[in-house]
Amino acid sequence: MTSPSPHTPALARIQSFAFSGIEAVPVKVEVQVSSGLPAFLVVGLADKSVGEARERVRAALTAMGLALPPKRILVNLVPADLLKEGAHFDLPIALGLLCAMGVLSFEAVSAYAAVGELSLDGRINPVAGVLSAAIGAVAEELGLICPAAQALEARWGNGSTDVLGAPTLAALVSHFQGQQILSPAPLPTVQVVEYGPDLADVKGMALGRRALEIAAAGAHSMLMSGPPGAGKSMLASRLPGILPNLTREEALETSRIHSVSGILQNGRLIVRPPYRAPHHSASLPAIVGGGAKARPGEVSLANNGVLFLDELPEFSRSCLESLRQPIETGSISIARAAHHTTYPARFQFIAAMNPCRCGYLGDLERSCRKAPRCGEDYTAKISGPMLDRMDLCVQIEPLSPIEISRAPKGENSATVRARVETARKRQIDRQGVPNSQASPNDLEMDDDARSLAEQAAEKLRLSNRGITRLIRVSRTIADLEGTQSIQRHHVAEALTFRRR
Repeated sequence: MTSPSPHTPALARIQSFAFSGIEAVPVKVEVQVSSGLPAFLVVGLADKSVGEARERVRAALTAMGLALPPKRILVNLVPADLLKEGAHFDLPIALGLLCAMGVLSFEAVSAYAAVGELSLDGRINPVAGVLSAAIGAVAEELGLICPAAQALEARWGNGSTDVLGAPTLAALVSHFQGQQILSPAPLPTVQVVEYGPDLADVKGMALGRRALEIAAAGAHSMLMSGPPGAGKSMLASRLPGILPNLTREEALETSRIHSVSGILQNGRLIVRPPYRAPHHSASLPAIVGGGAKARPGEVSLANNGVLFLDELPEFSRSCLESLRQPIETGSISIARAAHHTTYPARFQFIAAMNPCRCGYLGDLERSCRKAPRCGEDYTAKISGPMLDRMDLCVQIEPLSPIEISRAPKGENSATVRARVETARKRQIDRQGVPNSQASPNDLEMDDDARSLAEQAAEKLRLSNRGITRLIRVSRTIADLEGTQSIQRHHVAEALTFRRR
């Protein structure tokens, strides 16, 4: 930027980003300092947090010993028809103002995009969405200036270009003035691999363990039903430990969702499938996403991982019905008056429920006086289409005290995980996706297996979706066995997990 004459307005443009879902949308931050009555204006459809940047920038400059010029300062956020939200516009506004004031060279700063929130003392605080901003900066062929605490996170998306992690605005100014060069961001690190509770702790429960392994191998949805204390939640909590690690593409997508939500821990890439287990009192926006700023919900935070809903009938009917779209499509669209956002939401749905509100339906000694009507009323909230989307339904029976005391430990998670990884690799090599997403036309069946599937579909009156899910589960059982095609006994076992 050339030095302006005293009567020519000084203008600087700094690149930043707004966020739509997990995508970073380029936003130009234009700062103009011109003659006129002293004022500091922010225009361009900025929300309240962006408008308040004026005072934070003013205080940060004061902490550096600088004062705003007694002129008209105009900040324009381009494009003007895109809603701008978040305090991450503080840093680009401050840099643009410093360039327009002649403190910094525009040529040096223009090679970077910037995101960061300013404290009153000039510190640069962490913000949400740095990973997506880094990927957006690569697309714009720019480096990225971000808070020092998030430099590791930025390196995952911007490994091929400069990442400047600045602790304070003063340190950033010193860097561009050549007085004290900031150290380059270190190499990024991945999330510490933690497999969680071990499956070896589960005694007995052969049917439940088998269903869990099939669900893990094919990424299938599963519904567990049984009385309180039977072990449903215990089994569900051990599912992540037998799932394969995320691929790099899956890890980056999942980490971007957590970054936009502001919950990515220590800038570490997520490499294990996330496990989300919201309480049944959670609201609809908390489950599917939304709210005033259309934030990701639990279905998106569980992307490429597990969403576990315990006490399924206790969730509101609207929450349960809202899960039907993401279960089928792998994404969730949030439509609001000021927002229309789509987030990834390809999760493995696991649910658990009691047979009735008291939990002891069928137990003559412990069931309540309303049995069996109480069971019908309790499960009525779960619609037929929702149940039709469950690949596996398994009844978990409680163990007797003697079985709990004397039953030997089962296989540990590492042993089961090895089989799951082998089966999942067969699926990816064959059709590119897990069996839960495969087309039935791509799944080879023997004549005997096909005949049994047709007879069962006719007798059980399965829907087209139910037939498809039956074939997919049969294919997963065959993959665990290592056979080329689906055979009759694979279909027979899959039928034991269909809800009658």
